[in-house]
Amino acid sequence: MTTAVAAAFRFFSLQVVRTRRLGPSLVRVTFTGPDLPAFHSDGRDQSLSLFLPHPGQSEPAVPVELGDGWWQGWRELPDDVRAVMRSYTLRALRRDADGRTAEIDIDFVLHGVEPGAAVAAGPASRWAARAGAGDKVLLIGPAIADNRAIRFRPPADTDLVVIWADETAVPAASAILESLPAGTRARVWLEVPHAGDVQEPVTAADAEVTWLVRGACDRPADGSPLALEAVREAGLGGARRPYVWIAGESGCVKRMRRHFVGERGIDRRRVTFVGYWRRGLTEEELREQE
Repeated sequence: MTTAVAAAFRFFSLQVVRTRRLGPSLVRVTFTGPDLPAFHSDGRDQSLSLFLPHPGQSEPAVPVELGDGWWQGWRELPDDVRAVMRSYTLRALRRDADGRTAEIDIDFVLHGVEPGAAVAAGPASRWAARAGAGDKVLLIGPAIADNRAIRFRPPADTDLVVIWADETAVPAASAILESLPAGTRARVWLEVPHAGDVQEPVTAADAEVTWLVRGACDRPADGSPLALEAVREAGLGGARRPYVWIAGESGCVKRMRRHFVGERGIDRRRVTFVGYWRRGLTEEELREQE
């Protein structure tokens, strides 16, 4: 007898359906495509690899025809031809009447696209800021609903879910909140640059959500002292078996993890931490260091 094992991830050819500005720092892009019925995910903090075209290109340049050799072929393309690769989180998926995935949403952080910005926008922010219906992208996403690119996995005995996220992880944190069943206790801190980025969370959980707006204070974003001080001052409601999920800028994530493990004494096995980006480095530079 032979056993067939399905690949957990595959390429999806997608195009933009519509965009919606969520605030000064966030835009939601909705995608569809003929491959999407094969897209399966249990949601939460499902990560994806997105390939974007350069200005003037009609679609991203990725040599998918090379099969398993696509990665090396992609790396060998000229810099101004090779598709821009970025990691994002699935914000939501919608199914058609037959239960097949018909659309997915990805929320993009718009760093540096405003006039006079101190730091120039990167290629993904520039693409998202001007994205329109019909624009083509390529995505590596899940073909199996429960896959290793979902990191949020609280133990069965969890009596409190604790979440911290900066603006890059707010989409994942929001999707996690939406997935929590009624009766789940959650304590959540979400940090954003502007008051206009604050969104009303949708959840059936018993969740206390605190938005931290960096623009409302004089503290710098580096190391996120705003978030760390707020978390330090907060109680966890007598929780004995909390589960902690923290994601965002790598330096801040490390500081938050030290607080929960070192200062609060939470078992490190009950703390999931993910660095979505690192201050001062592009994703290409960060990938080269891994």
